[in-house]
Amino acid sequence: MIRKHPVRTALGVVTAVTVACGVAAFGPAAPAAAYFGEAEISPIESDISEKPWAGVEVSSGASTADLAIDQDDRTAWTADGTSADQWLTLDLGGAYDNVRKVEVVLPDAGAVYQYVIESSADGGSWDVIADHSADQRPTRGSVDLFTQPGTRFVRVTFTGASPGATAGISELSVYNYLRDDLVLGADASWVDNDVAEGRDYWVSPTEEDPGAGPHLLDVLQDRGMEYIRLRIFNEPRSESSGDVLPVPYQGPERSLEVAEWIKAERDMGLGIDFHYADSWADPSKQPKPREWAELEFDDLTQEVYDYTYDYVEQLIEQGTTPDKVAIGNEIINGFMFGSEAALIGTTDPAYFRNQPEIYQSQPGGGLLWQYWGSEDPEEQRLYDEAWDRFTTLSAAGIRAVRDVSADHGEDIDVETHIATGREDKALEFWHQYLTRVNAKGADPDVLAHSYYPEWHGSPENIEHTLNAVAAAHPGYRIEIAETSYPASGGGGAPMPNSTYPRTVQGQADALQRVFQIANDIPNNQGLGVLAWEPARWQSMFTAVPGMTRTWEPNASIDVFSRSRASHAVEDTVYAAALVGGEVALPDSVEVLTMADGSTGPVPVEWDPVPDGATDTAGRVTIHGSTEYGAVTAVLDVVDAYAGLDCDRVISGRHAGPLTVTEGVTCLDGATVSGPVSVRAGASLQADGAVIAGPVRADGAAAVVICDSRISGPVTSSGTSSVTIGDPVLGCAPNTISGPVTGTLWWNVIAGNTISGPLTCGENTRPPVNNGSANTVSGPKSAQCRDL
Repeated sequence: MIRKHPVRTALGVVTAVTVACGVAAFGPAAPAAAYFGEAEISPIESDISEKPWAGVEVSSGASTADLAIDQDDRTAWTADGTSADQWLTLDLGGAYDNVRKVEVVLPDAGAVYQYVIESSADGGSWDVIADHSADQRPTRGSVDLFTQPGTRFVRVTFTGASPGATAGISELSVYNYLRDDLVLGADASWVDNDVAEGRDYWVSPTEEDPGAGPHLLDVLQDRGMEYIRLRIFNEPRSESSGDVLPVPYQGPERSLEVAEWIKAERDMGLGIDFHYADSWADPSKQPKPREWAELEFDDLTQEVYDYTYDYVEQLIEQGTTPDKVAIGNEIINGFMFGSEAALIGTTDPAYFRNQPEIYQSQPGGGLLWQYWGSEDPEEQRLYDEAWDRFTTLSAAGIRAVRDVSADHGEDIDVETHIATGREDKALEFWHQYLTRVNAKGADPDVLAHSYYPEWHGSPENIEHTLNAVAAAHPGYRIEIAETSYPASGGGGAPMPNSTYPRTVQGQADALQRVFQIANDIPNNQGLGVLAWEPARWQSMFTAVPGMTRTWEPNASIDVFSRSRASHAVEDTVYAAALVGGEVALPDSVEVLTMADGSTGPVPVEWDPVPDGATDTAGRVTIHGSTEYGAVTAVLDVVDAYAGLDCDRVISGRHAGPLTVTEGVTCLDGATVSGPVSVRAGASLQADGAVIAGPVRADGAAAVVICDSRISGPVTSSGTSSVTIGDPVLGCAPNTISGPVTGTLWWNVIAGNTISGPLTCGENTRPPVNNGSANTVSGPKSAQCRDL
């Protein structure tokens, strides 16, 4: 059974997710400098285990499974029974091509854990990410780097743990990074106004070398934008009077020229956004073009097809084939409103309201949301008929793009673009829309949404909505076609539904959060993010004092070039030490190169360990640096390493044989005048003991012998865990007659003085000495030959 967070399609409150900009993983976040302030910008990393669509499955201990991904390392999933072969699988909710780092945090600071981490695309075939099955030093966790495109599942399987360790996981995190194919760009349609008005844009206008410019597109491209969208008004008109504008900004002819600036001259991606209106079209207003306003519906449908086909063909023929075409702009309420406006109640724009005999004379494509879910048959009929008209018009536009693409041998994506802050409305829209346009023989490629927090809610709200849409319609790409955030105003207070201040830094952080949302949609469905009019609306540019009609970019604009990681670093090192002991930190950590997936060591320069760091038990953080960024060592200082909890303690003298039948029996400085037997499921821990006779364990849970003298061999058959000396973990060596062990997983024989031969066989894993060789008077053989 898989235990999940709330599913993607659920309504209601969602978990807040913070953008993790991995300073420690990618290199120092150098400030991006500009006239209007600075911004700390680091590549984005995001822990998918935090997402509400992630879930876990475990081998046992299911009641605590979710604690492994609750973002609180003070809680833990704990397995039932032995540590061996227990596992936990994290389901990321879909495949990801650019998850590159996995972090495991374990429950006991003073224990040794042995485990293997694997990844899988389907839960059936697994690839090893990291093998910690030979680890012998106590540590509370690990950070491992990997490259496995298509990863959906990550599994941790325990192969062993030191005696007394709690089998479980405090936190399992899998980190995602921006894909190279995530499109980052902007709607910069006003660029034709900019050129006509003589506006100059420079990267650094006050420097001797001002950098890219003066064309806005040069600066946008230089700052990392790779794609530009253009809105198209049919016949640009005044929004108030409806009169034709003397200069047809964003009209078809002018936009053909702008397309050449974008595609032919700069080789940037090009998107076309048909408004199918002579002025602004958005959720509150969707007027028909004047030329089409009085057409009967069938003629209107044909005009949509012809106009769309003809304009896209002009773009193709001039060598500026668009990469994507949007059939309408923010059409959550439909588009090309007509006579149904009387029922919708819309009054905007002014000319639409003032000239109803023209603009409202024939049916159009407006939707009647007020009848959604109505039980009145007449209202339901009107609701369905409005949907049918709207999708008939939309299907005509889609078919036109498909036909002109086929006729010219081009591949152009088709987008449908909406804007709403309501998840239920978005899901209803896409269900109705896709069902109906598919029935009419049309289908878009991209389902696009606008996101502005002041109108569409918190980042968590849009994230939940987009993931619900993606889950409901897995065959489509998802795009955030418009977004922006101000760098000033409101005294710096955040915008409604946001936590980011209206500053340059807040602008950068807000946009990076939106990038993260698109990138984290499962199955790589997120296509990209476009900022809306970054030089004009909630601008990412600032006028330069003393330089007429000259603007420079805010430092925040560097999110478009600095949000992708070139490297990932093993940025956290876990270590343990005894109170009063020495601190040992590694000389290097691993670094992964994103471009080719290669990994290798990079030297670490650690800050000095604080004075008295190990004087008392607790946790100490030590900072380090590499050429790729910061590293943190998490040092757990413990009074003693993990050990068995005693159910019975024997000290002093014990006459005759000793048989342990259940629980944990501890010999604390005891003298036993006879053999010791440990039965199935029971455990023995001897420290400073003297045993006159052999020790034998059959199917026991654990046998731990430290600092003891045994007059006979120690033999084991089918025991889960055997420790005969382990100085690394504070288990002092023993003096014994040659042991013969047969264990299932944990098996350490280290530092002992052994009279006679040392032979080992039938161990699932050969014994190890952890660097403390045994002194043996006889031969070493079989699995013990190297001890």
